[in-house]
Amino acid sequence: MSREDIQNLFYLVAIVLFILGLIRMSHPETARGGNWLAALGMAVAVAGTFASGLVQDLPLVVLGVSIGAVLGVPAARGVKMTAMPQMVALFNGVGGGAVALIAWAEFRGEGETELDRLVPALIAAMIGAVAFFGSMIAFGKLQGIVTGRPVKIPGRSLTAAILAGGALACGGLALADVGGKWAMVGLLACSALFGIVLVLPIGGADMPVVISLLNAFTGLSAAAYGIALDNVALIVAGALVGASGSILTRLMGDAMNRPLLSIMAGGFGGNGNGAAAAADAGERTYRSTTPADVAIQVAYADRVLIVPGYGLAVARAQHAVYELGRLLEEQGVEVAYGIHPVAGRMPGHMNVLLAEADVPYNQLVEYEAANAEMTRTDCVLVIGANDVVNPAAKEDPGSPIYGMPIIDVSLARSTIVLKRSMASGYAGIENPLFFNPRCQMLFGDAKQSVSALVDELRALLGAGSRGHSHVV
Repeated sequence: MSREDIQNLFYLVAIVLFILGLIRMSHPETARGGNWLAALGMAVAVAGTFASGLVQDLPLVVLGVSIGAVLGVPAARGVKMTAMPQMVALFNGVGGGAVALIAWAEFRGEGETELDRLVPALIAAMIGAVAFFGSMIAFGKLQGIVTGRPVKIPGRSLTAAILAGGALACGGLALADVGGKWAMVGLLACSALFGIVLVLPIGGADMPVVISLLNAFTGLSAAAYGIALDNVALIVAGALVGASGSILTRLMGDAMNRPLLSIMAGGFGGNGNGAAAAADAGERTYRSTTPADVAIQVAYADRVLIVPGYGLAVARAQHAVYELGRLLEEQGVEVAYGIHPVAGRMPGHMNVLLAEADVPYNQLVEYEAANAEMTRTDCVLVIGANDVVNPAAKEDPGSPIYGMPIIDVSLARSTIVLKRSMASGYAGIENPLFFNPRCQMLFGDAKQSVSALVDELRALLGAGSRGHSHVV
């Protein structure tokens, strides 16, 4: 068996593991195993590359892998769940940047590059540079290094068109063997600036969709470079990432009822209206409550819906929420968790947080199912969520989020919103729910508030017994 045959055999095994891993990632209960399968697939693919005997400068390769492991493993293991979205953006960007650098190195190599390798390499370089610099801006916005508010760029559309045209023109010069390495430098520079111009005007509230789109870009760049190298494993892995990222982007856009072009146009989210909203709240009537009062409401309820949001992640309140749900279930209360696709800062953020606290997956319901049961829900606890429960999405045609599907908690018999203050959410718009007569506000840190609620509930339940006849 030739070395090429051995390499292809390794790659075939890796591809199968990639696909099996992706399938298992489609369900939270099997996602951890799916992640390990995909990681094993990558290890097999790397082993196949070494087995082919095509690796040159082995000590340099080992050094690069070692540096990456030393930097990446502690960062991944130590990252807080609240910082996971920016970690995803960072790692995704590094993948695109690696493709762009490899394409540049290939172009700068000695000898003439065949056209069937040069064309996909140039495409990979363009997409990879866009993915890297766009992801770095997304990381900066989520990390607070760059403002989360939309940044206005005068003549943005014209600027983007010029940069895209410049990248294509440089690519054409490279194909015509004009300009040498400077043609590739110009292509990378124009693509990098295009990525910055693309993401900078987009508000922080839309970053989950942007990260998903840039993830698809990274996958496509890897697939394109796989074509240049005639590497089947890289083609399949990149195509899987590109396809899944594209599908996820579409699903998230649908969940917000906003077309992708509208999202990428920017100008929405993180408008910094918190102070204005708080000031306006002082002129309108809202009701505040206490943990003791909330404990009575949930103890007497037949069905309680908990709606988690980013505030829950910031406070790391998921374990306290699990304890609350467990106490209520022990007393015969039906407990469910309403999950909105764009709650949090990345796709599946709330699912991961609740899974970390061992919340049963069958208690997690998507917004459509939550709304179908809302009229028979006695009490809704909105913990750190804001925009995904904002009734302006269906009542105010002038609202920026008008038409976005929401978890319609206003249909429940009562709603308790756990929040630090009356300030607006990440989208920077006021929430009329707070002034609904059936809504009460429990102010404070989410973890402290839920923990206090758990203590009050334990005291209340300890004062009597509760079957289905309620607390006495």
